[in-house]
Amino acid sequence: MSIVGERTVIIRRARREDLPRIIEINRKCLPENYPEWFFEDHLRNWGKAFYVAEVPEAGVVGYVMTRVEHGVGVVVKGFVKRGHIVSIAVLPEYRRRGIGTRLMQAAMRSLKEEYGAREVYLEVRVSNTPAIRLYEKLGFRKIYVIPHYYLDGEDAYLMAREL
Repeated sequence: MSIVGERTVIIRRARREDLPRIIEINRKCLPENYPEWFFEDHLRNWGKAFYVAEVPEAGVVGYVMTRVEHGVGVVVKGFVKRGHIVSIAVLPEYRRRGIGTRLMQAAMRSLKEEYGAREVYLEVRVSNTPAIRLYEKLGFRKIYVIPHYYLDGEDAYLMAREL
């Protein structure tokens, strides 16, 4: 628990009952939306690295959803377990308070300690400068551009780091 501005923010593992609020935040904050079953599947399979940020007076205000994959490493040589940051969002009125950083740190720690992931990667819109800055601050680096990654045709950076 920590004080961010005047609010107490709790970073904790997501629970089944959080899913409606997580989906609401996803719909409000991101143009890329997933069906309800997608969130349920990630919580069931990789719930030890699926986190929410909770503010007592507002409830859940952000989340990070991850999964674990096996494949050729992006930054680690060979065949490895990789953590994938599938989705992260914080409600606009709670941004720039360190919540996204804390969600990412919790997820990365769990991906490594709970699942044995050796690296973590994500995709981010090339135009999303605030998110890119956050990821770079956390040690991610741009690996390459994925052309036309998003439904609207925008490119994405694939960013990764070792855990």
